[in-house]
Amino acid sequence: MAKLPVEKMRELERRFGEIEARMSAGPSADVYVKLASEYSELQPVVSKIRAYEKATAELADIAAMLADRATDKDMRDLAEMEKPEVEEKIEALEQEIQILLLPKDAADEKSAILEIRAGTGGSEAALFAGDLFRMYERYAASKGWRVEVLSASEGEAGGYKEIIATVSGRGVFSRLKFESGVHRVQRVPETEASGRIHTSAATVAVLPEAEEIDIDVRPEDIRVDTMRSSGAGGQHVNTTDSAVRITHIPTGIVVTSSEKSQHQNRAKAMQVLRSRLYDMERQRADSERSADRRSQVGSGDRSERIRTYNFPQGRLTDHRINLTLYKLDRMMEGEIDDVVDALLADYQASQLALLGERQN
Repeated sequence: MAKLPVEKMRELERRFGEIEARMSAGPSADVYVKLASEYSELQPVVSKIRAYEKATAELADIAAMLADRATDKDMRDLAEMEKPEVEEKIEALEQEIQILLLPKDAADEKSAILEIRAGTGGSEAALFAGDLFRMYERYAASKGWRVEVLSASEGEAGGYKEIIATVSGRGVFSRLKFESGVHRVQRVPETEASGRIHTSAATVAVLPEAEEIDIDVRPEDIRVDTMRSSGAGGQHVNTTDSAVRITHIPTGIVVTSSEKSQHQNRAKAMQVLRSRLYDMERQRADSERSADRRSQVGSGDRSERIRTYNFPQGRLTDHRINLTLYKLDRMMEGEIDDVVDALLADYQASQLALLGERQN
C-alpha cells in the first residue's frame, strides 16, 4: 500500500482551519460562497484525517500501556483485546484517505452528454438502444439529475437509431464515465416466432459537458447549414428551415439538431460540438500521459465490448472487471449503482497500485 503523504495531510488541515476561521469572520456573500465550496470539498478528507490521527494516538497509548510493566493484568488484557480493532480501523482509514487524495479528474463534477447509437442487429439494436436510454433516464431520476434530449432518430420498430441527450447535475460525469463502450444484448425479439435468441449491440458514449471556458470554438472553424426540419409523423414540417447542421472544419466533426427553434438548434449543436472537442482533447492528453495504462476501466474506448445483457438468464456481465449480477430486470429499471460502484472501486484500486509503484 502507498504511504500516506503526511505533509499534504497537515497542509489540508491547516487550510481547512483557515477557511473555518474566515467563514466565521463574516466575509462578503461572494467570498463566503467560494469559501463554502472549498470547505465542502475539504471536509470529507479532513474528517478522515482527524479520525486517523485520533486512532493512531489511541494505538500509541495502547502500545505504551503494554510496554509499561506497572500495568495490571486486567488493563493489559483490555489493551490486548482493543489493539487489533484499532489497527484494523487505522488500515481502513489509510485506504479511505488515499482514495480521497487521489488526483481528481477535472471533469468529474461536470454534467454529461450521453450519446447512444444502435449497432449491429437492425431493429432489435434500435429497441435495445431505447432500453438503454430509459435505463439511464431512470438512473438520472433516482439521482435528481435532469435529462434533456438534444436529438433523436427513431428506429422503424421503435427505440432509437441514435439519441443524444444532456444529463445535468453535480458529479454526473464521475458516475457515468465508465459507461462508454459497446453494450451487447442477448434476448428473444418480440418478432421472433421460433424463440431463437438474437445478439445485437448499441454503442454508448459519455462526454463531459464542455462550457465555453473549456473549449473556444473559432467562428472561422465552423460551417453552419440550415435544413428543412420534420418532426414526428410529419406534423412539424416547417415552412422555414429550422434544423441546423454544424461542421467543425479542422476535425470534420458534424453535429445536427432538429427541434422547432433554429436559435435553440444552433445552441444545442454548439453544446454537443464543444463537448466532443473537449472529449477529444482529454483523450489525447490522457493517451500521452498514460500510454502504458493497464486498466481498461475508464479508458473510454468506444470500440470495446464492455458489457453483456443476457435477458433469458436475467444476467448482466461487465467484462472489464468480470462482474456478473443476476438482477437484470432491476438494473434496466435504473438500479445500476452496484455496477457503477464496482467500476469506480476497481479504477481507484488501479490508481492506488500505480501510486504505490511510483513510490517504490
